[in-house]
Amino acid sequence: MACFTVPAAEAIITTIAGKIIKSKEKKELSGAVSTKPEENTDGTAKISFSTKLGWLNKMLWGGSALLAFEHVWHGEVVPFFPFLTAVENGEASEMLHEMATAGVSMALLVTAVWGIMVGVTSLIEKYADKKPEGTVLAGGLA
Repeated sequence: MACFTVPAAEAIITTIAGKIIKSKEKKELSGAVSTKPEENTDGTAKISFSTKLGWLNKMLWGGSALLAFEHVWHGEVVPFFPFLTAVENGEASEMLHEMATAGVSMALLVTAVWGIMVGVTSLIEKYADKKPEGTVLAGGLA
């Protein structure tokens, strides 16, 4: 019914946090922050946290939009007040229960997958820092 609102709320919060973090990173670098990995003084590439947080935002917004479309398709969300048919039909407690169970579960799962992505990226960055000169990574990347 309204489970998509929980990941959407998380997406709003992370979007605001991402903008704040990006502006702080911009001030620290005293230049433009790109979405591409920045070169460090030792020549290694690091992906900024604001870029990584952007990954989470895209996952949350995309999932919320897809779920909202699905709910509109099934007639659970309508283009007139009160917008949610569960509220109109007196099923608000059932809707809140779905938000608390399915919505929170989806938001936590997306965040956990993003956390794994960030962890793997950090390991790759760490490995790239420690690799000896001339080492070829998988796929022929040096």
